[in-house]
Amino acid sequence: MPNTILYIEDDPASRSLVERTLRYGGYRVLIADCALDGIDMARREMPDLILTDINLPDMSGREVTTMLRSEVRFRTTPIVALTAQTMGEQRELALAAGLTGYLTKPIDVEGLLERVEHYLHGAKEILEPQAFSDAQTRYSQELVVRLEERIRELENVNQSLNLLDTMKDTFIQLTAHELRTPLTLVYGYSRLIEDNTELQALMQYDTNLHMLMEGMSGAIVRMQSIVNEILLVSRIMTNRIDLSVGPTDLGDITRKVLKSYAPALQERRITVNFNKAEWPERMRSDWELLELALRNLISNAIKFTPDGGMVTLKAAYDNDKVRFSVRDSGIGISKEMQKTLFERFHTNNDVQLHSTSKTAFRGGGIGLGLAVCKGIIEAHGGQIACYSEGYDPNKLPGSEFIVVMPLVTEREVTVKR
Repeated sequence: MPNTILYIEDDPASRSLVERTLRYGGYRVLIADCALDGIDMARREMPDLILTDINLPDMSGREVTTMLRSEVRFRTTPIVALTAQTMGEQRELALAAGLTGYLTKPIDVEGLLERVEHYLHGAKEILEPQAFSDAQTRYSQELVVRLEERIRELENVNQSLNLLDTMKDTFIQLTAHELRTPLTLVYGYSRLIEDNTELQALMQYDTNLHMLMEGMSGAIVRMQSIVNEILLVSRIMTNRIDLSVGPTDLGDITRKVLKSYAPALQERRITVNFNKAEWPERMRSDWELLELALRNLISNAIKFTPDGGMVTLKAAYDNDKVRFSVRDSGIGISKEMQKTLFERFHTNNDVQLHSTSKTAFRGGGIGLGLAVCKGIIEAHGGQIACYSEGYDPNKLPGSEFIVVMPLVTEREVTVKR
């Protein structure tokens, strides 16, 4: 079996020339165009020899060598520089970093195969002890300087990202407020039109007019819901969510939400298991926000359950806490997707197939529903989690959202981020 050689080089011309030469010599050649890819490839493939340029776009060849030498399996692997840096000082730094040898460009095609074979058989370049010690000191200083530069770069990038994040949240909040004002007027005018007696009389005889009015009203309500979700999320993410704590009948709220989805449940033949007696009647919380959280959880269960499926709502409570869950018999959620499920603007759907329906099978939203749920539950001092065996549209493993929260929210709770 031929020896494997990994070549880390960002210059396409050099890569091509060296690769052709090595393949002509009968070697198996692996190519990486940056340091991090080269390190990953080395760990995965365990090459017999590594050739690396010194000047790489992300790390230096010396740093690549230092990282690989820190692992036992690469302690004796030949790592050879192939670089345009011809100064003796650069060679000393390379050997101090742990490189086995140092070859310079332009490449001697005829001599390259001979040198590679030389290093594969155990050859190694060695510095005088004093020169080696001095080179190690200079290399350590170089690493410290580069580390400081990287830290400063990361600090600058982090500041820019924080600024962008703040600007984004501000933009979203201002946009939502600007949308809400004309939308409120449109909603008010539409209600005035609907209440007009002459129009009501016309709608009784003209089904098309009736359908148009219903469509307009539904679209306005949907738009209001989206704007309200955006405003709520912006308050959650900026720690400005306020709770209006009062008496809450969680069972009655759940029943009310299920009643609002009754037409969709009937149309899609989805069975709901719900026993109001299991749910607490006396809580102290912001009932409006809890209703919104339950509405999002139940609509999610409906969306991802095929027609004819089942949604199960369970609850249990003691003197301090209530634990309730919404489980569906749907397509499930992959383990990878579960990690980001509660993030803003996360969606489990292909956006190319996006649907605005909140109850149609695999219907869509703008990815705020679960972020809203998480913010509301945490604002009450509770926690929410998702459990699913994985995504499978054929076996339908389903998913379950479990909420644990106090029965009594004594005061407003600031969401910690």
